[in-house]
Amino acid sequence: MTAAHEIASLLDRLSRLHGTGRRAAGLNPAQASALDYLARANRFSRTPSAVADYLSATRGTVSQTLKSLAAKGLAQEGPGGSDRRSRRYDLTPQGQAVAGALDAAPQVDLPASQMEEVRDALQQLVRGMIAARGGRSFGLCRSCRHHRASAQGVHCALLDVPLRDEETTQICQEHEPGRTEKARPDGCDAGGE
Repeated sequence: MTAAHEIASLLDRLSRLHGTGRRAAGLNPAQASALDYLARANRFSRTPSAVADYLSATRGTVSQTLKSLAAKGLAQEGPGGSDRRSRRYDLTPQGQAVAGALDAAPQVDLPASQMEEVRDALQQLVRGMIAARGGRSFGLCRSCRHHRASAQGVHCALLDVPLRDEETTQICQEHEPGRTEKARPDGCDAGGE
């Protein structure tokens, strides 16, 4: 067995072990992943197409998943912007609570420094896979080349909109790594979010 094959097998097993805890919350893996994404995404990135891109899933599957989260009272559907056809899903207070419970640290007995090494290695793997497939980085707003901070506040130069402070630590589908930074997948930046 090659190292690459063994890594793939370990990642698959790790994903299944992680999913067991999420199923305990009454969510299937797709619902848990979509809920986690919505909890971390900014207001511009909560559309069905953005969720589908991030999860590497079909739009039809994601649409059904989002509707099921809404039916469970965990998310609510609303207008997605100036285009009346565009839809956006925001978490309800109940959805935020469930997402917070899903976010609990895994029970792994490793020193913090070793956890950081594992995180960094996994981030590198994800970056490589995203680059190989031509996907988007979905990085943190504050690490994007379009992020602007001034005395007037924070601004997205790409979308030409002001940003709330909390949005700078959320992931965005429009993210483009800054000139001196590498793309950080899954909403992680050099600060180790």
